[in-house]
Parts: sequence; structure tokens; C-alpha cells
Amino acid sequence: MKPIRIALALAVAAALVSACSEAPQQTETAAAPDAPEGIAVANGRLMLPAVSGNPAAVYFDVSNDGESNRMIRAVSVQGAGESTLHVTNDAGMQEVLQVSVPAGETVKFEPGGTHVMAMDVADTLVAGGQTEVTLTFVGGDKVSFPADVRAAGDER
Repeated sequence: MKPIRIALALAVAAALVSACSEAPQQTETAAAPDAPEGIAVANGRLMLPAVSGNPAAVYFDVSNDGESNRMIRAVSVQGAGESTLHVTNDAGMQEVLQVSVPAGETVKFEPGGTHVMAMDVADTLVAGGQTEVTLTFVGGDKVSFPADVRAAGDER
């Protein structure tokens, strides 16, 4: 019986050594979607709230130099628990599900108009720093851009 056990132990040891010496398998990761053709973002800035715990506001300009109208469907802000699209008009401020970026136009996300509200802002977002904002378009294309973090009283 001993020779069988020894042979079995040697086979198991050889299999383990062989498995350890193999190069790890490379797994393909899905590449992040590219920005829609013609889309560019500039002037990104996140305004910290005057009162800790309140939402921050994010402003930027998104240009569509492409030939097709585009629709922003979602937004995320690194360092915020949740981010939503908003618009301020005569009826007050309200959340919107999407924002149109017509071909050949620039849409300004600015105070008193279209903007992003960033809730549950982390303590790591401090004036003078930067964060990353990602816009997701209908169809899944995304574009990310840096936003300067500014104090509540700084220029918007």
C-alpha cells in the first residue's frame, strides 16, 4: 500500500509545482467607453458647500462639435456619494433625468441654470485640489474631466 501512497503524493506534488510555475492567465478587461465624437468639456469646477454636510455644486462647459445631438444621462463625481443633474428656472431648482447637448452648441453648467449637485461630499475634497467628473451619455459613451475644487466663497 505504501508505494501507491508515495506515487500519489509525488503526483500531487508534481501537479502543484507545475501549477505554480505557469504564468498567470491574462484576463481582458472591458475598456471604458470613449467620449462621443465631437464632445469636449472645459472649465470644470466643484464648489464646496458653505455648510459641511450640504451638497456641493459642479459647473463646466460641454461642447458638441459633432454632427449628432447628444444627451447626458448621468453624472458621477469622485469623492461624492451621489451626483445628480439639476436645473434652476422660474419654478426653482429641480432634478432632471437628462440634459441635451445639441450638435454645434456649447451647454454651460453654471449657477442659476443647469448644474450638477454632488451629495455626501468626502472630507478629502478640499479647496485647491481637484476631482474627476464623469458624464455618461445615452448609449453608454462617457467622458471624464478634472474639476478644480473651490471654497464656497470663491469665484464660481
